Amino acid sequence: MTDKAVPAAELYTDEFAADPYPAFAKLRTDSPVCPVTSPRFDSFLITRFEDAKAALNDPRLSKDLYGPGDHYLRIFGPNSAGLNKNMLNSDPPEHSRLRQVTGRAFAPRRIEALRPRVAEIVSGLLDKVEPQGKADLMRDFAIPLPMLVVSELLGIPRTDNDNVLEWTQVIRESGSSGRPPAEEKARVQEAQAWLHGYLQDLVTAKRAEPGDDMVSMLISACDEEGVLSERELVSTAFLLLFAGHQTTADFIGNAMVALLTNPEQLALLRKTPELLPHAIEELLRFDGPLPVASPRVATEDLEYQGVRIPEGSIVGVVINSANHDSAQFEDGDRLDLTRERGPHLGFGHGVHYCLGVSLARMEAQIGIGALLRRLPGLALSVPVDKLRRLPAASPFRGLIELPVHFTA
Repeated sequence: MTDKAVPAAELYTDEFAADPYPAFAKLRTDSPVCPVTSPRFDSFLITRFEDAKAALNDPRLSKDLYGPGDHYLRIFGPNSAGLNKNMLNSDPPEHSRLRQVTGRAFAPRRIEALRPRVAEIVSGLLDKVEPQGKADLMRDFAIPLPMLVVSELLGIPRTDNDNVLEWTQVIRESGSSGRPPAEEKARVQEAQAWLHGYLQDLVTAKRAEPGDDMVSMLISACDEEGVLSERELVSTAFLLLFAGHQTTADFIGNAMVALLTNPEQLALLRKTPELLPHAIEELLRFDGPLPVASPRVATEDLEYQGVRIPEGSIVGVVINSANHDSAQFEDGDRLDLTRERGPHLGFGHGVHYCLGVSLARMEAQIGIGALLRRLPGLALSVPVDKLRRLPAASPFRGLIELPVHFTA
């Protein structure tokens, strides 16, 4: 076992983007708490299940990147300040206050009431895809599905959906456009500025004409209850917009690749569709959309697996590595839809456990179920190693394109 630092350039390669799991397995064996160096910031990666679970709930690992040290500047850059002051980047009691406000919109009864509308959106998307005999499942289905759902939840007018989607995708696909780094950075900053301005304008519009939507609810919490600041209001709206569609879109894409490259598991799910809710959990464990949990900062000197993590260090909990740990999941690198359901970390753990878990599960179940029912003979149109993916250093694991063909 070694705690020798690994340069990020050696870890985040094209091969890693295609399949990070061999590298994760090596880290779990050789360096379960691995120092990683990069030009922007150094960090420690925690890769084993028990360590990851403990770290996700360790109060000494702070999510408040805006506290002492302004760690957000190192991680996100100065243009993030207006969009990232939200519950994702905060600790109790601030986190508890923000989560309580936002949690009202995710009450189980409210989410379950969305089921017919989610099914309607899925059906509408597939009505366009089905006659073609081929599709890009990311562009035509996986990305627009959760985007349409979260836009309606937030109260974004349908006429604005295309522009909002375009700018969020600029951020999502950062690093994959082939532009020079300076031009790419400027493009992302432009997207951040546009989204910040758009959400401010949306708040202004909803103040004048409130509705039964999340933004109007947040405005009430800000103006009438005084439990949200204006900055927190806009930032929380951005978090709900981005987190509400990004991870679900990437999960649906990853799940379909997993099924299409494991034909016996695909056949099993087609034969026993009642297995779908259980299958969603295994697919999330197998190849989740958020490989590393959002950054944490050590508030004091720590030690994990005998490795000292100095105060002020940035720590990444590698969820996708933990979810393949053979000490927790037998033959963890194998997809098994009949696997006994275990406590995977795909939705996180502790106080930052995913708030939108019920909605994400519903969208995935309805969406993937409909794909399997309505697109017979579904298959990849390119070899799996030729799929275009997000860059290895992206905080997300997802696809840029997912070309498929099927029987029209």
